[in-house]
Amino acid sequence: MELVTGSTTLSRHHITTFQHSILEWFDHHGRKDLPWQQTPTSYRVWVSEIMLQQTQVSVVKNYYPNFMQHFPDITTLANAQQDEVLSLWSGLGYYSRARNLHKTAQIVRDECLGELPATLGELQALPGIGRSTAGAILSLAQQQPAAILDGNVKRVLARCFAIAGWPGKSSVLTQLWSLSEQLTSTVRPRDYNQAMMDLGAALCSRSKPDCRPCPLHRHCIACSQEQQHLYPGKKATKKLPHRHIKMLLIRDAAGRILLEKRPQTGIWAGLWSLPEATAERQAHTACHQLTGAQPQRIHTLEQRRHTFSHFHLHIQPVLMHLTKPAHRVMDSERLVWYKLDQLNSLGIAAPVMRLLKEIGEKT
Repeated sequence: MELVTGSTTLSRHHITTFQHSILEWFDHHGRKDLPWQQTPTSYRVWVSEIMLQQTQVSVVKNYYPNFMQHFPDITTLANAQQDEVLSLWSGLGYYSRARNLHKTAQIVRDECLGELPATLGELQALPGIGRSTAGAILSLAQQQPAAILDGNVKRVLARCFAIAGWPGKSSVLTQLWSLSEQLTSTVRPRDYNQAMMDLGAALCSRSKPDCRPCPLHRHCIACSQEQQHLYPGKKATKKLPHRHIKMLLIRDAAGRILLEKRPQTGIWAGLWSLPEATAERQAHTACHQLTGAQPQRIHTLEQRRHTFSHFHLHIQPVLMHLTKPAHRVMDSERLVWYKLDQLNSLGIAAPVMRLLKEIGEKT
């Protein structure tokens, strides 16, 4: 296969040779035992692809079987309560993925007779399903020759064809999509797309790519020029802002913790969390407003930090003990008292869950 530079239009010979190299490598080295590869229905592939967005395979492998056991089909998922879905997603992060998964399941149940659509356009019209996810569903589940372009595929193509620039830039993304669409196999689309993802994960990694066993190393422009580190281009870095909050661990005489459901927009949307305050004096006020009682003992815990994609969140936990019964809180849609051993039944953000478990272990 000859090197190609300056154009994203490939010859038939180039395409055929590329596909043959990839598929031959996959037959000997590709992953074939992932949970979602067993009985790869559109539903099973869709759930796996949503989980795999911005999450490593090693992590998803631990979540996927349990999720599928609880929600074996779209109708079961659609009929579930959002809290149940979020509780099984807790720890995977990027919770909008779970909310969109649930919302799409309800749309498919109500408008598509419980079956995911079989065309790119119809799939992309559903919440949370983008162009690459739609292509993965069609190719991996239905053997349709649909292109994908996840992070692994972007990296392989950018290096092999020396596509400069950050892939999030529209002009760069256009070139990469053009290459992916031309190169996707029409004969074995499932194996080809899986091979491209496996190649990026196993050999063409972000740092220290293992080029010698790569089926493309003799034809990769970045490798031939020893410039693998230049591709794909990196996004310009910016300094993340810092935010500070106080989380109130209000505990009643029975040892229960007061939880508050977050709004449906913003960070941890729709999840159960802890009431918040921005200053110590407001913590007292917030406790009285929520429970009708003043805390008898207050203990400030060690501060911890959680980093989101767009800011650092500094959390100052404040443990507040009530000795008198609370009068203003009943089980409701927004506020609820929960025992620490019942928390796994709720959708709780991972940093909050870690804090609650820490409290439980100390009592």
